[in-house]
Amino acid sequence: MPRTVRARRTLLASALAGSLLLSGCDLNWGEEAGSTDDGPVTLGFVNGGSTRFHRCLQEAVEQTAANYLAVIHTAKSQQDATTELANIEDMIARKVDALIVQTVDVDALQDDIAQAREAGVPIFLTSIVPDDTSDILGAVVVDLKKVGELDAGWIQRDAAGKDVRVAIVAGAPGAASDLLVGGFKGALPDNATVVASRPGMYDAAKARKVADSMIEEHPDLDYAFVANEEMAFAVREAFDEAGAENVRIVTVNGTDEGLAALKDGRFAATVANSAADTGELAVSNALDLLRGDDSVDKVATTPVRLITKGNADTAPLYCDPEID
Repeated sequence: MPRTVRARRTLLASALAGSLLLSGCDLNWGEEAGSTDDGPVTLGFVNGGSTRFHRCLQEAVEQTAANYLAVIHTAKSQQDATTELANIEDMIARKVDALIVQTVDVDALQDDIAQAREAGVPIFLTSIVPDDTSDILGAVVVDLKKVGELDAGWIQRDAAGKDVRVAIVAGAPGAASDLLVGGFKGALPDNATVVASRPGMYDAAKARKVADSMIEEHPDLDYAFVANEEMAFAVREAFDEAGAENVRIVTVNGTDEGLAALKDGRFAATVANSAADTGELAVSNALDLLRGDDSVDKVATTPVRLITKGNADTAPLYCDPEID
């Protein structure tokens, strides 16, 4: 998001916060939803994991909530669907006005949404949105299928019709990673064969072990698609130590460290999807939708963009400087 847009949104925050403080929230989500007093809006944020993305997302959510004078409670689910549901139940017990959820599992959303709906608490989603949006307040999503497609498109252009072998180091099965990998695999050209695909669980140490076994089993590997840059650094180290410096890595995020790796050749391409933008949009749109602002899209999209060495200097900020 351009800096001018962020600045303008910050300036508007105080005006919106004032209207929320004065009017409360008539949410039409049941008798328990919304503030009954003329106090600040209270939001709950349930965060799925603890990767760089999750940390930047949470900081952006907390900072934006503070800008809007909203109270924010946070909880981490540690990539566990049972913990996520327990966190949501705890937020409901706290009588939050709305829930923002970065889910760990697409299937878990069914129970999450049902719990929130039964309690009359609006639920706003980040990164994932169900086909039926009637039971959610709204969502800010990254088009993960497109993210995967962008990386696959780079491989198609780089391979230039040659037969190539590709490995995939996925994230955690059952949520965003499935959409990301699905988009990548679906967009690969016929001359690119996926020879290995295993989850790294968004954990650098686990990704390193996966990469060690992959390069041992497939020493003629040409490319690796890695579901985030934290894992990609570990995969790069594993490949280099195995003498596989020529394996080109495509990945996701667009952090400062990732951009540096593009410039020095450790990564071939990444897809920028700003966690700061997603977190900021989640809070501002959730508050707007609580107010019944019809001008706000129920499902908004965080922009994504393929970044290579040639355009790394023009990449958007992944985290705000004061957050990162």
